Amino acid sequence: MNHQDTKTQGRQMGRWAGRQIGRSPLRSSLSAHLPALLLAFLMVSSARAQVPSHTPTYTPDAFSATTVFQPVGRPLVRVNGTALTDRDLLREMLTIFPYARAHNGFPKAMEADIRDGAMKMMIFEELVYQESKRVKATVPPAQLSKAMAQFRQQFHSPQQYQQFLQEECQGSPKVLQAKVERSLLIEKFMKQEVVDKSTVSVAEAEAYYDQHPDDFRMMESFSFQSISILPPPNATPVQLQEANKRAADVLRQAKATASYEQFGLLAEKLSDDDFHVMMGDHKAADRSKLPPTVVTALAAMQPGQVSGLIEFDTHDYTILRLNAHNAAGLQKFEAVKDALRGQMQKDKTEQLRKALATRLSKNAKIEKA
Repeated sequence: MNHQDTKTQGRQMGRWAGRQIGRSPLRSSLSAHLPALLLAFLMVSSARAQVPSHTPTYTPDAFSATTVFQPVGRPLVRVNGTALTDRDLLREMLTIFPYARAHNGFPKAMEADIRDGAMKMMIFEELVYQESKRVKATVPPAQLSKAMAQFRQQFHSPQQYQQFLQEECQGSPKVLQAKVERSLLIEKFMKQEVVDKSTVSVAEAEAYYDQHPDDFRMMESFSFQSISILPPPNATPVQLQEANKRAADVLRQAKATASYEQFGLLAEKLSDDDFHVMMGDHKAADRSKLPPTVVTALAAMQPGQVSGLIEFDTHDYTILRLNAHNAAGLQKFEAVKDALRGQMQKDKTEQLRKALATRLSKNAKIEKA
């Protein structure tokens, strides 16, 4: 490996196991053809279809003037004449990428895709709502009252609640009630048309397992987290010295962590690699796809252990936490049964959701506001 290859590896920590992010043999088989962000969007939409309540959650920090998020209620798109605004779009974007609150914004490289996915999602939900009204679906009064009470409990004070009413509901409790009822109708319609029809039995899962043994054949892999300290390109001697000191300080803090969560929070705060937005988590990374230096370090560690400083190139460091060392072999059905059923159900849910979206949008009038 030449000097430039080594330097590239050191600076692209987030790409070590890019093909393994969030994937198992099952995930690879069923969804390898989908881009990572689209997968995230589909998983979000599937999850939203299955949650026990679609009632909106109040998130005051998402709309505070002190943050980078400053929606004003500007119409963005009309769905059969109903206007959807920048506030609606922001809610969907935060559903897809909730890390935005902690990092004071969306990653520039992902923002356009997140925005596009959020736009599609809010249009779809509006179509579902309109269809539920067309078929005259209703919400029992007791369920609506309970949802209203639960929603109000999210506020820390009556003043905060009143502020929300003014900003989001023109100061009208009736407008809020209509919003909550809309959410419940969407939830009810999705349960009826998607969730209830997407159940996967143990027998179905076992049949899939028997028919696709290669999907459950595991290569040797490491599940780990990383914290990287990377000085800027063409760093000055002073910057390199500062990077060395910082690396030593970060190592001290990393060694003091005692759990996945503690190490992950430190990665979110201090790491320079691409995985810092996911608590430094590389999931199960194929041994053959990792740099030899990393494999050597991980192979010598026990689960839960934190490495010393690993230097990819002069002054380019990473610190690793091993979460699991997974041996190669065929996974037993009992070991994958629950995950397999869950994944098959997600895929079935998404197929039904996509078919529903196609049907509802076929004759819909969707135009930019």
